Amino acid sequence: MDSVEEFLAYAIKLEEEATLRFGQLADVMQSYGNKDVGSLFRRLSDYSRLHLADARARSGFRDIPVMHADAYKWPDVESPESAAIWAADPFLAKSEALDIALTSETAGYEFYKSVRDNTDDPEIRVLAAEFAAEEVEHVNWIRQWIEDERNNGGPSEATLRGTMLSN
Repeated sequence: MDSVEEFLAYAIKLEEEATLRFGQLADVMQSYGNKDVGSLFRRLSDYSRLHLADARARSGFRDIPVMHADAYKWPDVESPESAAIWAADPFLAKSEALDIALTSETAGYEFYKSVRDNTDDPEIRVLAAEFAAEEVEHVNWIRQWIEDERNNGGPSEATLRGTMLSN
């Protein structure tokens, strides 16, 4: 990253695409009656929407570059937090959805961590560290959901309330 503005352009795009993909997956699951998975994906879309608002707020007074889709240099084909498109399978089990969510959120964390670890710009380092910290929270929540799913057949109300309160 060459500038804070470029970092914020990436963060905005990453969170836009995560919001959109998880929202699309939630819609598909709801339309097929897979309400548990739809609810999970909707929650992840909402989290990404919060991060998107944060990234946009941080860019408020800056001149953020307008970048075409092919100008972004992601570690993989798509933005790191774009959940696997095969997650639109209407018969997707909740455990599979949780694995997809974990992969997506981990990729977002790894992206921000990589920026933090590889930049010489102290302002970018601080921002990337903050974004990475938010993503690692999501990774930890999903890991807890997976554990709850394995042990109890789903997340406990306390786990869900704790997640909602920490946002």
